[in-house]
Amino acid sequence: MTQLVGSLVLDGLTLTPLTPTIGAEVGGIDLSQPLEAGQVAAIRQALLDWKVLFFRDQEITTDQHLAFARNFGGLEVHPFAPEKPGYPEVLAITHNRESRGKENFWHSDVTWREKPSLGSILRAIEIPPLGGDTLFADMYAAYDGLSDEIKAKIEGAYAVHDFAHFRKLMAKQGKTPEEIEAFNKLYPMMEHPVVRTHPETGRKAIYVNVAFTQHIVGMDKVESDALLKHLYAQAAIPEYQCRFRWQPHSIAFWDNRASQHYAASDYWPAVRRMERVTILGDRPV
Repeated sequence: MTQLVGSLVLDGLTLTPLTPTIGAEVGGIDLSQPLEAGQVAAIRQALLDWKVLFFRDQEITTDQHLAFARNFGGLEVHPFAPEKPGYPEVLAITHNRESRGKENFWHSDVTWREKPSLGSILRAIEIPPLGGDTLFADMYAAYDGLSDEIKAKIEGAYAVHDFAHFRKLMAKQGKTPEEIEAFNKLYPMMEHPVVRTHPETGRKAIYVNVAFTQHIVGMDKVESDALLKHLYAQAAIPEYQCRFRWQPHSIAFWDNRASQHYAASDYWPAVRRMERVTILGDRPV
C-alpha cells in the first residue's frame, strides 16, 4: 500500500480515509464494469482495514449492483423487508411524507439469523436535499475501549438475538398467529457471542445491538439490562464513528461483523430512496 497526502493507494485503488480507524472513500474504479480479481481482492482488504467503504459517482443498474455484490459471496433474501419487484435479493428502502425513516438506532444487520450477514452494499437512488446521512461505528475500537472489568465480565458470554421488531410489525399488518409462528420456527432465537472474533482479521468486536439483542444468557435481567445498556452506548461515542453524506449515485459497503450503523432520520417529509444488497455470512464465534 502506497501512502499519498491524505490518501492511500492499494492495487490501483485510491483510498481516502474519513477517520483514523473507520471509513474510507474509494476512487479509481468503475462499478458498472466487471471487476478483475486484483480489484476484488483490494476491495476486500480495504473493507477489512476500514470496516466501511464509500464509492462516489457510480451510476449503475440493479443488475450491476448485484454483480458487484456477488464478487464477495452469495446473496441474502430478507424474509420481512420489502423487496424490489423482480429482484428478491434487493431491499427497497423508501421513506417519504407517509413513511418516516425508522432505522435511526445503532445496529448490526440481521443478527437474529443463525448466520448473520458478512456485509451490505447500499445504493442511493433518491436522496433528500439535506439530511439522511448514515453513521458507522467501529466495534473493534468500541471493544478495545472497554474497561478490563467489563472485558472480563463479557469474556465467553453469549446473548440471545431475536427478530422481535419484525414480529410486532407482522402483527400490525394483520398476520395471523399461525403465520407468525411459522416464521418463529424458520428463524428461532439465536445465541451469539457478546464479543465476536472476526473470521478474517481475528480481532474482537462488541456484537450486541439494541435492535435485536434480548438478554445475556445466564445473567439475571437487571444485570443483563445494565450491561447491555453500557455495551450499546459504546457505538454512540464519536471517536469510534464516521459519518457519510450521501450524494446521487453514492454507494456504501460495510462489514457487518466489525461495525454498526445508524441512518439519521432528520429529513422528513423529503424522500430518501435506497436499495440494499446483502452478502451471506457465517455463524459468529
